[in-house]
Amino acid sequence: MDMDTNTGLQLSTRQAPSPTPRIHRTLLTLALTTALVTALAPAAAANPAGTAGVRLRDGRVEVAVAGGTAIVDPTTLRIDARTGDGHTLRLSDPAANAPGRPGHVTVSGQTVRWSYPGRGLRAEARAEHGRLLVSLTADRDTTIAWPVTGADPASTALQLPRGEGLSLPVADPFWNGPHGQLAGSDEDMASQLTLPVWGYTLGTGRGVSYLTPTDIDTSLAYASHGGRLHATARHSFSGGNATRAYTVAFALTDGSPVAPAIDYRHWLAEHGQLGSLRDKIRKNPRTGRLLGAFHAYAWGGDRTAAGVERLKSAGISRLWLGYDADDDPMSPASVAAAARAGYLVGPYDSFANGRDKGPDTPPNAVWPDGVHPAFCVRRADGTPQPGFHQQGCYLSSAAFEQAEPQRHYLADRTRSLVANGADSYFLDVDAAGELFRDHDAGHPMTMAQDRANRLARMGRLSDGTFDGARPTPLVLGSESAGSWANRVLAFDHGSGTPVDGRLWPMETGHFDSAPDQPKDDTAWGGYLPAAAPDTFFKPVRVSDFQPAHRRAVADALKAMYDPAYRVPLYETALHGSLINVERWELPFGKLPEQKPTRALLAMLYNTPLNFVLSDTDRRGEQNLRELAALQTYFAPLHEAAGTEELTSFAWLTADRAVQRTVFGGGTLTVTANFGTAAHQGLPGGCVDAVLKGGAPRRLCPADVIA
Repeated sequence: MDMDTNTGLQLSTRQAPSPTPRIHRTLLTLALTTALVTALAPAAAANPAGTAGVRLRDGRVEVAVAGGTAIVDPTTLRIDARTGDGHTLRLSDPAANAPGRPGHVTVSGQTVRWSYPGRGLRAEARAEHGRLLVSLTADRDTTIAWPVTGADPASTALQLPRGEGLSLPVADPFWNGPHGQLAGSDEDMASQLTLPVWGYTLGTGRGVSYLTPTDIDTSLAYASHGGRLHATARHSFSGGNATRAYTVAFALTDGSPVAPAIDYRHWLAEHGQLGSLRDKIRKNPRTGRLLGAFHAYAWGGDRTAAGVERLKSAGISRLWLGYDADDDPMSPASVAAAARAGYLVGPYDSFANGRDKGPDTPPNAVWPDGVHPAFCVRRADGTPQPGFHQQGCYLSSAAFEQAEPQRHYLADRTRSLVANGADSYFLDVDAAGELFRDHDAGHPMTMAQDRANRLARMGRLSDGTFDGARPTPLVLGSESAGSWANRVLAFDHGSGTPVDGRLWPMETGHFDSAPDQPKDDTAWGGYLPAAAPDTFFKPVRVSDFQPAHRRAVADALKAMYDPAYRVPLYETALHGSLINVERWELPFGKLPEQKPTRALLAMLYNTPLNFVLSDTDRRGEQNLRELAALQTYFAPLHEAAGTEELTSFAWLTADRAVQRTVFGGGTLTVTANFGTAAHQGLPGGCVDAVLKGGAPRRLCPADVIA
């Protein structure tokens, strides 16, 4: 068994089902001595109580689930669980806004139903795949604040899918206090969290996962009660937005810090929603060039054939090379040189924004006549939804879908950008989850319809059907991909970063000043010089910011990169489906004080690093050396395990400084030491990776970075 030496918690993780038709659930346990034991038995089958059905007892609903029995109180929506070994767990306190007096409770087959007439709510509870599913349906617009989680006194850690993922000790002073900026805040499940799940560790070997497949119009609010972190979901039932149904799936887990993501991977596979990177490579072999590749955006001379040759000569074997879709894109000769080098090449584009053409208008915001402002998303008051940086408007995906069969706006845009031979495409915004309800009578849509439209157009780029004359599949990436987009994407830029809200003031320079006022801190840099913009290329340290802002910057970076809080939730759910990278405006060189940690995290999670490249960058040679050295180490590990699932994660020391991941049930094992003291021969600040049957390969980032 894995041991959480910080809490004494023994950890085990179930391997998620394969997305192929033949599905196996396995139980994986990893000892501190790293012995891997696999038991080929489904969790529900291992616990006969998980098949015992439902019943009423003393006015409460009892539902057999994997690991025990869930007990729902219809009067308050309080939920407890009685585990197979006799423990009682609190899964939810009563709803924060009382649902009202329940109507008659009935049992029909394996489903229990009741209602709350005063609130216009109907409820049902049942078991599915070993989970408790509770669904609420409203006949009017209303809200519910439930489940109310974290109240069990045995709670020791809260797992949140912010970016790659966090596991926060519930009594941690940083996260309970003002410096963590978590308590007192809330996050939208559809747009700010990368997976629609959260979870708690509840003492030794026990935990609970919460999964909300109805993530639209659902948020998660955080509070500190008695110095302990609590999380409460809030759902808005909206007829106009078609969110009158709300479902929460509760699963008893082994308390592993990645257990909620394991449960979600199972859910995706069970519902046919888990993509396969192997299948994507089979359908478009160029996708295979992502394996072993780092990602980089090129400026200036590094967009040329000579620049590509410079990269190849430096020893970079695989690379995804992106560039702005501006007035100086990569030429056909440059793209051809990249293809010969074994690289992927793709433009940056966005279908999200529309603006009148002007001297400062980004090219991807300019559309043919008839698009802007006619395609603007309209708010309830009829005004356009302001676009990026409050310029122009966000464009309605419904308007594009209606027009596309005749006008081909999106297809024509894409054809023009890949006419140089580019075989990849980065489509900003579409997968990031900022969804809109459009009130325009000519192209109305709900947020769910917006998501469906985006999936449809991303799917056309991936399979090549955007070009009816000559289908050309593209290796597609998007921004900060929500899990719902995993089947249509090969990669994403952004979901590797657990973004803290203070990152935006750092980037924009507006800590205390309004956006339309002068910046009050210029440390981050702007968009000049054009061939190597400071906003991407200028390294920044905490000490570079104004003294009044340094504490906020330091706290933000701690919240994002402290390895004691980081866990690979996103990789546990989606590794082997798509490739996850950090945000493009946070290239490896941007935050020099975080370089060693970011390098170790990338190797531990088997995820690429991202860079920016320019022949005019005065740090360019060092940047290139770091890229080459780190990619050389990473390539064979990712080529072997990039299509595998992450099957185990563990902390090996009490301070969480030494961490281990296993991919593909032993295809790759990685141990990273984020501390300063050696652990079992692994020096602090170093990582060992072992491919099945091979010897350890060691990287100490401090030896190759400056």
